[in-house]
Amino acid sequence: MSSKFSNVKLFAGSGSKEVAEKIAQAYGHPLGDVAVSRFSDGEYQPHFNESIRGCDVFLIQSTHQPTDNLMELLMMTDAARRASAHNVNAVIPYFGLARQDRKDKPRVAIGAKLVANLLVAAGIDRIMTMDLHAAQIQGFFDIPVDHLDGAIIFVPYIKSLGLKHLTIASPDMGGSYRARGFAKYFNAEVVICDKRRKRANEIESMTLIGDVTDQDIVLIDDICDTAGTLAKAAGLIMERGARSVRAVCTHPVLSGNAYETIENSVLTELIVTDTIPLKRPSDKIRVLSTADLFAKAIVNVNEHGSISQLFKVD
Repeated sequence: MSSKFSNVKLFAGSGSKEVAEKIAQAYGHPLGDVAVSRFSDGEYQPHFNESIRGCDVFLIQSTHQPTDNLMELLMMTDAARRASAHNVNAVIPYFGLARQDRKDKPRVAIGAKLVANLLVAAGIDRIMTMDLHAAQIQGFFDIPVDHLDGAIIFVPYIKSLGLKHLTIASPDMGGSYRARGFAKYFNAEVVICDKRRKRANEIESMTLIGDVTDQDIVLIDDICDTAGTLAKAAGLIMERGARSVRAVCTHPVLSGNAYETIENSVLTELIVTDTIPLKRPSDKIRVLSTADLFAKAIVNVNEHGSISQLFKVD
């Protein structure tokens, strides 16, 4: 894929070099030369090693932990602005702190809104991201947000499995809307796991709403963090008579003992994307690439084409 615009330049942040290289390859243009100088006290300074004056710059960086990834993106944006880039676009495959999108208890920060403010203040003109934890986070920005849908990547893969008794499941009530969105592509039923938490990352109890007997279940979620919810949901579903259980999660955060939890679970496989690099390979984790989708979105932005056409599933 190539663009007729010669002034487009793509750059990778330190936390997303692998996916950025794939996006650049799919786009048909090599990544630009950017480096990060690091000092002995841990401080760092990004700098562009080529002219970007008058260019449409795309900075590719997920803002997963550590927070250095977010700070580096902000500093790259500032550097691009000071180097007279025509506009600066942030390609953020995984938008960190997205789970902090509201005040769910007194005296807490709304981290997603704070990050939005920081990105705009730094000089970002446009945001491109995928599967926000809550779609309304787009409203935190006063600049355009291209919110890509991971279903475009996952649905063809699920179809390729040829599951004749497919049922879509949500691991919690909050994800039921996302699960129903997937189910419409297959004309499949939806079941829901209703969980109660003691505290963050710790489940007190879980019940299953719906019949899974002799069904091939695909759990749908946007983020897999500790994998505790998915493992517990998968175990409950198999106890209720399912034939198999798989899970689809866009963003493989996979913190703590997540890899061990997945490998010791009844899940047949966990299907994720490359928005966050895996810490290590696993026989139970399959990674699907987002590169073609982001590359097409970048082309359409620069050629003033439609982004909505990228939501069509083959």
